[in-house]
Amino acid sequence: MSTKKSLIHLGFWIGMALIFNAGIYIFMGHEKALAFLGGYVIEQSLSLDNLFLFLIIFECFAVNPQYQKRILTYGIIGAIILRFIFIILGVTIINQFHWMLYIFGIILIISGIKMIFKNDVVVNFKNSRVIGLLEKIIPVSDKIEGEKFFIRKNKILYATPLFAILILIEASDIIFAIDSIPAVFSITTDPFIVYTSNIFAILGLRNMYFLLEKLHNNFAYVKYGVACILIFTGIKLSITFFHINVSVITSLAIIFSILLTSIFVSIILSKNKKSPVNSKTCEDIAE
Repeated sequence: MSTKKSLIHLGFWIGMALIFNAGIYIFMGHEKALAFLGGYVIEQSLSLDNLFLFLIIFECFAVNPQYQKRILTYGIIGAIILRFIFIILGVTIINQFHWMLYIFGIILIISGIKMIFKNDVVVNFKNSRVIGLLEKIIPVSDKIEGEKFFIRKNKILYATPLFAILILIEASDIIFAIDSIPAVFSITTDPFIVYTSNIFAILGLRNMYFLLEKLHNNFAYVKYGVACILIFTGIKLSITFFHINVSVITSLAIIFSILLTSIFVSIILSKNKKSPVNSKTCEDIAE
C-alpha cells in the first residue's frame, strides 16, 4: 500500500472517529465527548509502540505485504473481541474494588519507566513461549503456504508459520492492552466510552501500520514519548488517592504535547542516526 493511500485510509478512520465524537457531544454532552477524544488519543498514541513490534515481526520473517494485510485484518478482529472482554472485566473490577485504579496507576508508571530503560535481550525465536505453547497444541509447518493458516500433510492438520505469526501478534496485543486500557481508565471508566474509543483507534491500525512501515525511520524515538504518556496516565490515576484530579482538557493538552514533542525530536535526531528499530533482530522480539 502506497504512503498516499495509507494516509487517505487513515484519514478516513480518523474522520469517522471525529464524526462519532461529534455524535457523542450532541447526544451525551461535552464531558463524554472530551472523554472519548481523550481515550481515542491515548489509544492511538500507545498503539505506535505495538505497531513497531508488528513491523519487526514482519521484517524478521520477510512476510509478503499481501499476507501482512491478512494477518492484520484477523488481528484487528481478534483485538476487537478481546478488548470487549478486557474492558468489561476491568470496569467490573473497578466498580467492585475502586482501589484497583491506584494499582493500575502504579503498573502504568512501572511500564513507562521500563520502556525508557529497556535493553534488548537476544533470545532465539524458536524458544518463544507463545510459539512453544502453540506447538504443544498443534504441529507447525516449516514454510508459509500462501495465505493459508492451516494445511493437511499425510492426513495430519498443521498450522502454518502465518498462523503462528498471527498468534504472536494477538499475544502482543493482549500485553499491550494491559497498559492501554488502564491508561484510558485515567480519563473515564464509562464502558461505552472506553470501548468505542478503543475500537475506533483499532480500526485505523492497519493503515497506520502501512504508513509507519514507510516512515518508521522518522519515528524511531516516539517510544520515549509513549513511555512518558504511560507514566503521566499512571501518575494521574495514582494521585486520585489524594483527591487530586487532572481535568480531561489538561490531560489532552499534556498528551498531545508529549506525542508531538517526541515526533519532532525523532525527525530531527533520526536524520543522522540509525533507527533503533532497524538495529533489532528476530531474537529481540522472541520473548
